[in-house]
Amino acid sequence: MRDKNTFDETFSTLRGVLTPYATRLLVQADTPDAYTLALRDVNDRVGRPLFFGGVRRGKAYVSYHLMILYGNQGLVKELSPGLRKRMQGETCFNFTAIDPAHVKELTALTKKSVARFNKKTLDKILPW
Repeated sequence: MRDKNTFDETFSTLRGVLTPYATRLLVQADTPDAYTLALRDVNDRVGRPLFFGGVRRGKAYVSYHLMILYGNQGLVKELSPGLRKRMQGETCFNFTAIDPAHVKELTALTKKSVARFNKKTLDKILPW
């Protein structure tokens, strides 16, 4: 089992990267194990608010999800090799502990993502 204090610190730190956007975006979950944000004015094809990103505490990792990375190779190419090693799939980063350099990079990436995730831009790329 992983060190609970390290997981708590990692979850809290990554949650702190997203919380500045809680008023602009829609908080969908805010529990001890999950914090997720969605877009207020854009829905997915079945009518739910479109998922923006989140943090989830699992058994082996604390995961940070950022949906704008899906299919966006321009942003992925900007990632440092260290952060890229943390990627699991196209939109998820897994951590057992958090490095301050990764926090700084995720903070900048999240800020850039919020700026890009607006209705005008999404209308051009979403198929529905």
